[in-house]
Amino acid sequence: MPHRSTEDSHSAPDHDLEARRRHWALFRAIDRRRNPPLRRTDITITDEPTVRRAVKAAALGNAMEWFDFGIYSYLALTLGKVFFPSGSATTSLLSSFATFAVAFLVRPLGGAYFGPLGDRIGRKKVLALTMIMMALGTLCIGLIPSYAAIGLWSPALLILFRLVQGFSTGGEYGGASTFIAEYSPDKKRGYFGSFLEMGTLVGYTGAAGIVLVLNTTLGPDAMLAWGWRLPFLIAGPLGLVGLYLRLRLDETPAFQKFEAAQAHAPAASADRADEESHLSAHRPGTKLGEILTQHWPALILCIALVGAYNITDYMLLSYMPTYLTDTLKYNETHGLLILLATMAILICLLPTVGRLNDRYGRRPLLMAGMLGFLVLAIPAFLLVKQGSLVTVSCGMALLGLSLLCLLGTMSAALPALFPTSVRYGSLSIGYNLAVSLFGGTTPLVITALMDAFGNNVMVPAYYTMGAALVGVIAVATMKETARQPLDGSPPSVSTEEEARAIIAARTSEPRF
Repeated sequence: MPHRSTEDSHSAPDHDLEARRRHWALFRAIDRRRNPPLRRTDITITDEPTVRRAVKAAALGNAMEWFDFGIYSYLALTLGKVFFPSGSATTSLLSSFATFAVAFLVRPLGGAYFGPLGDRIGRKKVLALTMIMMALGTLCIGLIPSYAAIGLWSPALLILFRLVQGFSTGGEYGGASTFIAEYSPDKKRGYFGSFLEMGTLVGYTGAAGIVLVLNTTLGPDAMLAWGWRLPFLIAGPLGLVGLYLRLRLDETPAFQKFEAAQAHAPAASADRADEESHLSAHRPGTKLGEILTQHWPALILCIALVGAYNITDYMLLSYMPTYLTDTLKYNETHGLLILLATMAILICLLPTVGRLNDRYGRRPLLMAGMLGFLVLAIPAFLLVKQGSLVTVSCGMALLGLSLLCLLGTMSAALPALFPTSVRYGSLSIGYNLAVSLFGGTTPLVITALMDAFGNNVMVPAYYTMGAALVGVIAVATMKETARQPLDGSPPSVSTEEEARAIIAARTSEPRF
């Protein structure tokens, strides 16, 4: 049997070890080109007070916008009589809701304009511009003479200023949700995002509260003569407050880093050619056609999610007061009080839902909300149909709890569908297309369907269930994004310890 020397016995293991090291070195070289190791400067460490100020300013500005928009919803019956007098109450109401829907028809145009603009010049400037336009549009509605004074010019001017409102709002939600998402640490994006919807509810609540006070103190005749103007005239001062808050904001860290990467791209070394090519293709000034062609799968998912979400949202928060008063002949003051109580409860619970979707994921909370509407819509409307204070409150509570799961989660889930370079534009286009087609038309469609089906009071329940079914399918196909960095943005953490842990996990070497 051949004898193996001591030198041979040691050289083979040494040779294998050296080969493994060479292979690992080659693997690391390839991996570094594809996924460069994280450095301390590649991670955003958020400052909690700064994040809270940014979230507060975005949410309060959003509240101002939706206060302006909500006023029209709660004065729909009165505005129908002021601008569209006719012998038929249904025709007058349909005309009023049609004008309400007109603003939503131009929202995709606003989103297509303001969204890519926000990707090119930044989120802050565009959000300030939308605030100015919304406040001016709402203020001017309060100054329009009635139909009795100037005839057809009255509804024509109303439609014009509603178009201004809709165009400006097209850049609002996409910008505000992008702003908060890009400021928030990855593990708390759901919590901070929930404050955006809190701002929406605060705006709606403020509008409903003012209308309630005016209806109670002035009475129907005074409201019809001049009282309806007061909520619209408040929009001017409120708009200045919102503008001041937004001008004090700094640009988001994610967009600042993206701009810095674009500025230094020409000086990058040759080994980053592939990465430069990718960044160039997704620069902030990406054209609308590129968004539609390169990100259409995410756009379709966004439209499906937002369509289902907004039908349920507008059905409960915008249409329900009219449904209670005009269809069920419920006392107008009692209906607004129940809606105010429902929204107040939702506002208090929203941060809790935000924490829950940070912990358990966006998909479980969204699925719970969609299934809630699918299963509980008929029982809820049967309770509302009974007409007593207790049954109406219980029915509203069932719908409100289902909506709560969507409200507290959607503002964190939607921005994560798109990369930083086109996030504002893509989200604004997808969101506003869905709202235009489904959300803003909800009161008009439900009113028309009820009229077509002999005032069947269960039509809103069936319409809500159809929307929820689409939502269930959409949620089932989306990816989980909780506690993960936004696509195209560096990791965002709250502490130095989290940053060091991420760097250590990315750069760890094998032990031989």
